[in-house]
Amino acid sequence: MVAPRNCADLRFLRDDGHLSSGIGTLVQGALPPLLPVLAGSLVLAALLVAGLGDLAGATLFAPAAALLLSGVASGHPHDGRFDWLVPPLLRAAEYLYLFALGYGAGVPGPLVFALMTVVVVHHGSAVRRATCGVRPSRRTMRAMLGWDGRMLLIAMGGVLGWLPFTYGLLAGYLVVLLVWESATSWLDAPVPTEAGEPRNEAGGIDASAI
Repeated sequence: MVAPRNCADLRFLRDDGHLSSGIGTLVQGALPPLLPVLAGSLVLAALLVAGLGDLAGATLFAPAAALLLSGVASGHPHDGRFDWLVPPLLRAAEYLYLFALGYGAGVPGPLVFALMTVVVVHHGSAVRRATCGVRPSRRTMRAMLGWDGRMLLIAMGGVLGWLPFTYGLLAGYLVVLLVWESATSWLDAPVPTEAGEPRNEAGGIDASAI
């Protein structure tokens, strides 16, 4: 199966944060993206399965650090035959980490669900924007922290013993940012009209002709 070519740049759909993007600049896009993502995802899954409920302290960073292997290819144009798999793999790895860490550490279910829901909505919005051509600003995407920033922030909360608080805080922050950015950008987007529709003097569709 070949990736659909009418999609937006897959590098946008990766949702990389500062750290992953910075790592990618070291190799200037010379490495293909699929293998590093597969390797990082497999290591992350193995660490979570082996240490579910036992991760503590600095070991909380190990799964996220493993997935950072994929950052070395963040600057690649992602034009390979199977490079369309990269964004879904990164999303699945982030969902797995947020769920497994919250479940293993006893974070209240509603907090885990709230954070994962907001992240899923953010990813869904990115895909929708890719098809409609209404991309948020680079500054806004950076403010979302990227998959790497979100995972490392959750790990830091676990190290400090504030994991439930961190889940709630991050969910609330992302909700506010997502609602604000979506409202402003979608309202500014041009509204397409069908060719040949009569328009009034103000530029709107002439209701009398409907």
